[in-house]
Amino acid sequence: TAGVGIAALLSLYTLKRFALDAEAVFNGPIYTWMVSGGINMEVGFLVDQLTAVMISVVTFVSFCVHVYTIGYMADDEHNWPKESLAGRNSYQRFFSYISLFTFSMLMLVMSNNFMQLFFGWEAVGLVSYLLIGFWSVRPTAIFANLKAFLVNRVGDFGFILGIAAIVMYFGSLDYREVFELAMDPSKGFADKQIDIFGGVSLMSAIGM
Repeated sequence: TAGVGIAALLSLYTLKRFALDAEAVFNGPIYTWMVSGGINMEVGFLVDQLTAVMISVVTFVSFCVHVYTIGYMADDEHNWPKESLAGRNSYQRFFSYISLFTFSMLMLVMSNNFMQLFFGWEAVGLVSYLLIGFWSVRPTAIFANLKAFLVNRVGDFGFILGIAAIVMYFGSLDYREVFELAMDPSKGFADKQIDIFGGVSLMSAIGM
């Protein structure tokens, strides 16, 4: 909880620098983990005004959730059978899940390429699956868990189609390169192609 609180304070500093002081956009790769067919698979970050706002929202809301969870999970051992091994460390597991959720959201909003965005998306879906089915001794939790898993696969399908279309038309996964090519009229990207990207993105949003 203290770590998330510190992250929330740092996010306010980031918000001041990029949103209020209009500092130049930071966009850079940190590590290239694979190159395939001329496509770089990178870990990188993009921080601009919109990103700074979203970082602040994610960390502030997460901090509030962490504080609430301290009391919410205080007596959680009573929700489990006495012989349940899962109930003995439920407090620690729940905090680890919501902390991982925060990390995944930050990776999603700070990514500078579509592949990293997809991995952040998948991590958010995974932690959502774990949280929904946290009380595994309840049949309703297991049913809701399975439902969320199946619905998220619809979003994954749309997301993968969108990434494949971007690679096919633009030959890159980097935000900056893709957006520059899309806005360049000399490249001849038709409105129909842009509509396809929007359609698969909508499918992803419905799945999530």
